[in-house]
Amino acid sequence: MEYKELKKKKISDLHKILAESRDKLRDLKFKDANKQLKDVRAIRKIRTTISQILTLLNKDKEKKSEKVEEKTDAK
Repeated sequence: MEYKELKKKKISDLHKILAESRDKLRDLKFKDANKQLKDVRAIRKIRTTISQILTLLNKDKEKKSEKVEEKTDAK
């Protein structure tokens, strides 16, 4: 999935995609260990998708914490 597509998703959707991607990565690693995996680059693709999702989630968390800090500073 591309980064542009991920940006448009809701946070709950990102969490679902993240869980699915982690499951898929685990399966791919098992297949690779058993020499059953043909496309080894698939592991890299899944890992980049996971990192992009985590980046988006962390950015959203930072935005929320900044808003909370602004409200507490205003009081």
